Amino acid sequence: MFQRKRRLISFWAGLVGGLFLLAFFVIIGRFVYIAQGKEIDNHQLLSVGKKQWSQYKIIDEKRGTVYSENGRILAEDVPAYTLYAIVSPDSDNHVKNKQKTAEALAPILDMKTEDVLKILNRKAYQVEFGTKGKMLSYSKKKQIDRLKLPGIGYLTESKRYYPDQSSAAYTLGFTQTNPQNNQQKGVFGIEQSLDQYLTEKDGSVRYYRSLSGVPIPDEKQKIKKASPGKDVYLTLNTRIQTVLDQAMSRASEEYKPDSMIGIVADPKTGKILAMSTSPGFNPNNRDIKQFSNAAISEPYEPGSVMKTFTVASAIDAGVYKGSDTYQSGDYKTDGGTIHDWRRQGWGAITFDQGFELSSNVGMSVLTDKYLGVNKLGDYLRKFGFMQKTGIDLPGERAGIVNWQWKLDKLEASFGQASAFTAMQIVQAATAIGNDGKMMRPYVVDRIVNPKTKKTLLKHHPVVAGHPISASAAKQTRALMRKVVTDKDVVNGSSATGLAYDLPGYSVIGKTGTAQISLNGQYMFGKNNYVYSFLGMAPEKDPKLIVYVAVKQPQLKATELGPEPVVDIVRPVMTSALQYLQVDKKATESVEKLQLPSVKFENYTGADMNATVQELKQKGIVPITIGSGTIQKQLPYPEEKLFTGNKVILSGSGQKKMPTLTGWSLADVMKLAEMEELKLVAKGNGFVTQQSIAAGADLKSGGVLTVTLQGQKTSASSNASESTAESGSSNP
Repeated sequence: MFQRKRRLISFWAGLVGGLFLLAFFVIIGRFVYIAQGKEIDNHQLLSVGKKQWSQYKIIDEKRGTVYSENGRILAEDVPAYTLYAIVSPDSDNHVKNKQKTAEALAPILDMKTEDVLKILNRKAYQVEFGTKGKMLSYSKKKQIDRLKLPGIGYLTESKRYYPDQSSAAYTLGFTQTNPQNNQQKGVFGIEQSLDQYLTEKDGSVRYYRSLSGVPIPDEKQKIKKASPGKDVYLTLNTRIQTVLDQAMSRASEEYKPDSMIGIVADPKTGKILAMSTSPGFNPNNRDIKQFSNAAISEPYEPGSVMKTFTVASAIDAGVYKGSDTYQSGDYKTDGGTIHDWRRQGWGAITFDQGFELSSNVGMSVLTDKYLGVNKLGDYLRKFGFMQKTGIDLPGERAGIVNWQWKLDKLEASFGQASAFTAMQIVQAATAIGNDGKMMRPYVVDRIVNPKTKKTLLKHHPVVAGHPISASAAKQTRALMRKVVTDKDVVNGSSATGLAYDLPGYSVIGKTGTAQISLNGQYMFGKNNYVYSFLGMAPEKDPKLIVYVAVKQPQLKATELGPEPVVDIVRPVMTSALQYLQVDKKATESVEKLQLPSVKFENYTGADMNATVQELKQKGIVPITIGSGTIQKQLPYPEEKLFTGNKVILSGSGQKKMPTLTGWSLADVMKLAEMEELKLVAKGNGFVTQQSIAAGADLKSGGVLTVTLQGQKTSASSNASESTAESGSSNP
């Protein structure tokens, strides 16, 4: 009995022990199974666990900022907001009154009330409002915030913003959001060509935390470092760019041309100081219609500005004899007859006179009888017309050179038959303005790491060739000076560029009136030309090149053609020369009175009153904004000043608007830049009216409107060239 009971106890003890042992191995096996990352009920438990105790954060960085030469922001990342609404009643904070909310949001989002209501009525926890609700500006966010609508919130992002709107849009380009990584990618202009530098690298940090969210001590964090995009500094000068934009905008409104191109460059370095094309676009709105920068990608027959390079080539080759005569009017050659724009011509005239009067026959005879067509081709190649300039912008195209028939070669001497880009013309012009040394144009000055301030890439002036000698360039400039000054060339006929002369500035230039070809045939009528001007100043040592071309302006019956070009060139040339300190007083000081110049020192931190007295003693005119300690100054230190030049000093005290009457646009732009005012300029010349009264408090961000007036030379004196300057007739 006892033995039986003992065996029974042993049996049950063994069974229970076996069950415990089995359970133990099952549990241990399960742990091993889980540790190996196996699924249970379609869940990776180890992965789920890691997610529960892991914290992961994105470290957002900014795309690089684009700056102008004078430090103004041209493109930057700014905060943007995506609007959402919680519509589920399960949330304590949800949309209470959908109709009222839809009516309030619709006008701000530029949507219909019924469309907003339809979104709010969706069966979801949270809804968004499509493209209309994405990338909202801070001002729109504040508008919505003021409504205090329940259930409304935002997702904070960043977007690319261009503060100057459409200014230099074809140079800057724009970006689009890459849906794969939510980063912006450049798709046009500088944004595209320098995308590898501008693009940021977002970082991340991952760490383990407790249930309460506190990071676990001594637990190693996994960090992926973030890197901001690199900053890009361009050669564009916003003061000159603004004047160019405004002048072209006024011309567009008045003459409604098919298109326009304007370029301002430094002939000594090749820097592009301003560049604008019309029609343009606003990169903030992405309302672009033409995906090419006309200044570098659209060759066209340039017309008589090409006579500049034909004459320069003949001078350099030693075959130009300006006092030799030829019979103007017609010139018969192989394949056809070339006509002057004035069909009857001017009789027997010299080659110097032919250049001033823009004679097509003169250039043809000069090329055919003196220089030779093949030699002209060699010079055009030296001037860079047979290839791209190599400017650091995407999408550049080379010119189109027709060099098969003799007639085409002769027509190239006065700007027909072959087509070139505006940038090729500007590059070639640097050789004229820089004593025979041709400079490659460029718009990117340097690329800088925003954190370390280290310069990663620096562009320096590059000599693109030496097409002519310094003496040939000097002689060509002297002839170009006559184009804008000689009122009686022959038999009462004036030179073609009188409307572009700016007394005291020694402007030189060459006019152009190019025919437009359609389906192989030239169009006629004064509205069917490309009117242009290639100018420089001052003659002896050019500091800038201004090239403007206007295609098919809608002219009044009394207008002859050059008027829209004149209306652009004169204010741009005047303001740019003043900004570069090559104004009337400076010219007179250097060339006539020989007054000494002074370097403008760094006066920031100095006493205002003492500085004013010091400057007055040097003959400089100080304009004071505020009082006390000087905080800002324009011009910047080390710039050269001459007697009578204005300087602006901004102090720490209360700032008052000065009297602007008689100021030039260049000086007003200095004030606007210094005090962060939005400038609107109307007219040309000097200030006669100002919207902010003298003595009124100056506030950053305000709008200053100035009206300018001054003597304006009529383009009618340029009538002789107007309607068919570069015309030729083929049998």
